[in-house]
Amino acid sequence: MNSYKYTALSATGEKVTGLIEAVNQVDATSKVRQQYDMVLDIKELKGALGLPDFLNVEIGSSKLNNKEFTLMCNQLSTILSAGIPISRAIRLITNKISDKKLKKILQMVGDDVEAGRSVSSSFEDHGGNLFPVTFIETIRAGEAAGDLAGAFDSMARHFDKQTKMGAKVRAAMGYPLFVLAVAVVVVMVLMVKVVPTFTAIFKDLGTELPLMTRILIGTSNFFSKYFLYMIIIIAAIIVAFILYKRTPSGKMNLARLQLKLPVLGNIAELNAASLFANTMATMIGAGLPITKAIHITSQVMTNDLFKEKVEGMVLRIEEGRTVVDSMRETEIMPDILTDMVGVGEETGEMKHTLDVTAEYYDNELETAVQSAISKLEPTLLIFIAGIAGFIVIAIYMAMFTMYGSM
Repeated sequence: MNSYKYTALSATGEKVTGLIEAVNQVDATSKVRQQYDMVLDIKELKGALGLPDFLNVEIGSSKLNNKEFTLMCNQLSTILSAGIPISRAIRLITNKISDKKLKKILQMVGDDVEAGRSVSSSFEDHGGNLFPVTFIETIRAGEAAGDLAGAFDSMARHFDKQTKMGAKVRAAMGYPLFVLAVAVVVVMVLMVKVVPTFTAIFKDLGTELPLMTRILIGTSNFFSKYFLYMIIIIAAIIVAFILYKRTPSGKMNLARLQLKLPVLGNIAELNAASLFANTMATMIGAGLPITKAIHITSQVMTNDLFKEKVEGMVLRIEEGRTVVDSMRETEIMPDILTDMVGVGEETGEMKHTLDVTAEYYDNELETAVQSAISKLEPTLLIFIAGIAGFIVIAIYMAMFTMYGSM
């Protein structure tokens, strides 16, 4: 999509300028004529200050700053609730946003809204893949219902909850992974640099070394000789894994494997149930039809098998099945989640039921992660202590042998 600046005449004869996104100039002219009686001028914007496109490319992360994004939704909700027009609200928020990528998008959205475009379509065009599909669809539903403030408030609460949950999981997993990484590095340094120093001394003994010492020396020699090859093999395995994960069959096989893993499989299932309940509650609360809500929910699932199964529910519902029956036919949804959705469908309180269910699975997920970490930490400590103990004992046994032969 390209950006075009236009000048047109309104029905009252007033001259209007604005920006519009279109495939080409003909498409842009057609879109402008749908809003105004006469197009006076239209030209493509080539980039800031007339620089070539490749010089206008932003350097940095392609991901959205979740904290800034949630803050934007919260502030827009508050300002709109005070009765301030959306165009002015966006201008006010733009000046307070520190994230450069989000600030630039808001500036373009502000221009579009002042020119008469809808908020949702402008965010969708300028945000690209940065904004979650849940955000775009909720804002679109809020526009249709005349409640943009409520839509932004819903998004602020939804993404604040998701961000905090993600932060808890990352913080819980961060320490054990750091300890494991440090342990691996320390062991490799010992094997490649430290142990060979003792090996040179032991070789001059001329006596039979203990079995543990011979194993240690053999392992050290292997690491020293094949260290570079091991790095290349590990890198090749990682690349092969990434390429396999990108294939359709690889995605599904790895998704199934993830759900079958001990401990981690349960966490993956709880995370999927939490995402489903939270997203569905938000989408239904925004006023989206049930099939649209399910389709959007499928897009945010992190496990590809869940994503495929949830997307398949749409066709079943369109064929006349109930939501709960469609969930049962996936043969993958947790029983509690399925039963609660059935209750909500029967009572007509789907939003409230999903909110309660989401809170339950959020708590279960947090408990499962903490439980996994509590089991992983002592395992790592025992593993590190075992390796360190083996190295120390092997060296001391060789030293005792050396003293005994003197």
